[in-house]
Amino acid sequence: ALRQLAVTRPSRLPGPRPYWREEPLWGGGKGTWGRPRQIIVDDDDSKIWSLYDAGPRNIRCPLIFLPPVSGTADVFFRQILALTGWGYRVIALQYPVYWDHLEFCDGFRKLLDHLQLDKVHLFGASLGGFLAQKFAEYTHTSPRVHSLILCNSFSDTSIFNQTWTANSFWLMPSFMLKKIVLGNFSSGPVDPLMADAIDFMVDRLESLGQSELASRLTLNCQNSYVEPHKIRDIPVTIMDVFDQSALSTEAKEEMYKLYPNARRAHLKTGGNFPYLCRSAEVNLYVQIHLLQFHGTKYAAIDPSMVSAEELEVQKGSLSVSQEEQ
Repeated sequence: ALRQLAVTRPSRLPGPRPYWREEPLWGGGKGTWGRPRQIIVDDDDSKIWSLYDAGPRNIRCPLIFLPPVSGTADVFFRQILALTGWGYRVIALQYPVYWDHLEFCDGFRKLLDHLQLDKVHLFGASLGGFLAQKFAEYTHTSPRVHSLILCNSFSDTSIFNQTWTANSFWLMPSFMLKKIVLGNFSSGPVDPLMADAIDFMVDRLESLGQSELASRLTLNCQNSYVEPHKIRDIPVTIMDVFDQSALSTEAKEEMYKLYPNARRAHLKTGGNFPYLCRSAEVNLYVQIHLLQFHGTKYAAIDPSMVSAEELEVQKGSLSVSQEEQ
C-alpha cells in the first residue's frame, strides 16, 4: 500500500529507535547508541568527529560509513546492527564543519591516524560517497582506502548546478538551508518503509546546526570532480536505485563510465535512503563486496565468523534472486 508523505511532520522510525539509543556497542566499542564517541584531531577544538565503533577491535581494516548531507552517524544503525552481528568491525562517522574538500581529507587522514587504522573500506552515501572518492584520490600516493562502496553517489559536483551559490551557503539562515535539502526528498506517494526512512532523515536534518548544514552543502556543490586515474586500482561497488532519487540518470551513467570495472548493485526501489528502507538488500551487497577480502589482512570480518557469514550471504543471494524472478 502507498501513502502520501508529509515531510513537515517528522517522526522517528518505529521499533529500532529505542534500542539504538539504549544498548551498548558490541565488541568493546566505546560509547553507547545514544552517545557516540567524540574525537578532536585538528588544532581547532570546535572540529569534533562523532563516531560509533562497533565489532571486533582486532580488525585493522574496518568498514567506515560516511553519511549524506542530511545524515548523522546513526543513520547507518541498521548496517551496524546487522554487520557487527556477523563479525564485522564497522565505524559510522559524523564529520565536523569543513569548508573545502582538502580540509576534509586532511582531517579524515588525521582521524585514521588517531584510530591507528592504516587502510579502510569506505561506504559513502551521496555526499559521503563523493568525499570517500576525494579521500582515496587525496591519499593515492600513500593509499589509505582499500575499497569503495558508493551508494547513490556522484563524481562531479556540477551535476547540481549550484557551484555559483556554493560560496554563499555560509550566509544563509538554517531554515533556508533545510529547505534546499528537503527539496531533494521524495514528496510523492511512497511505501511505508520509505516514508519512515524519509521521516527519520528529516528528524536527523533538524538536529544539524546552521554551520554543519552550510558546510556540507558547500562541500556538495563546490566546483570539484574525481580524477579517476588516481584511484583506478581500488575495488569499487556502485550501489543505486531504479526508482526516484536525487541522482539523475546522467549522473549514474557518468559513474558507470568512471568505473567501468566496478561491481554494480542495483536496487529496484529504495529512494534516497536505501540503507534505511531496504537495509536487508544493502547489507547483502555490502557483504558480497567484502567477501573478496576474506582471508587477507584487509578483511573487515573476524576470521572465526567467516564460514557462518558466508552461509548467510548464500541464503540472502538466493532470496534476492527469487524475488527478482
